[in-house]
Amino acid sequence: MLKLSSVTTSYGSTVALRGVSLHVNPGEIVALVGANGAGKTTILNTISGITPASKGTVTFENREIRRWGADRIVRLGLCQVPEGRQLFSDMSVKDNLLLGALSLGMKRRKYQKDDLDKIYGMFPILNERGSQRAGTLSGGEQQMLAIGRALMGRPRLLLLDEPSMGLAPRVMQEIFSCIRSFRDTGLTVLLVEQNARMALRIADRGYVLETGSIIMDGTAEELMENKEVQRAYLGKGYREVWE
Repeated sequence: MLKLSSVTTSYGSTVALRGVSLHVNPGEIVALVGANGAGKTTILNTISGITPASKGTVTFENREIRRWGADRIVRLGLCQVPEGRQLFSDMSVKDNLLLGALSLGMKRRKYQKDDLDKIYGMFPILNERGSQRAGTLSGGEQQMLAIGRALMGRPRLLLLDEPSMGLAPRVMQEIFSCIRSFRDTGLTVLLVEQNARMALRIADRGYVLETGSIIMDGTAEELMENKEVQRAYLGKGYREVWE
């Protein structure tokens, strides 16, 4: 579904990605793990057209999209949940959700009610808070809203950037359980997450990123069992069972 080949992305004279190659198959959850500043968010922004690559190719469903604008890319069904949520804090919860459907154009009228009902079924608290300003929600509720807003665009590939950031452990598990359930609906997910242990528990495959380069890849199980990954990213207790 998605393929990056030898992608280089820079911010001015600073090279953020160095010849990155990766792929995501339909229906997979693929995790990108690495330390802060490794280039994980830059990969997502490069795919989305926010920070275009200077070299290499980005192919989505057999279309080369490296030079496409972000607005055109999102209309293909490639939607991103950004780091820090980036909600419209003075707008209501419902209006934030409706904004997510704008990429569908006139088709949004056909799907809007059903899609809202699905989001409310997934995150009932958003229905309760529908008229409340987004900026007054808790961190966990804001993350649910950010995910819901992206889902309103009916994505075929969902890009998730640090969904666990700033969340309490209980809320974090709730969010990750939701992400894991996307596999059952056929939604493909590329997940950026500093919490490698949580990410690899729900992923099919993963890539390890370090200073702008992919240094390792494999199945989630292979990466969980790799001694270097354990030492650098998983820490003690990496064998804890998902509850």
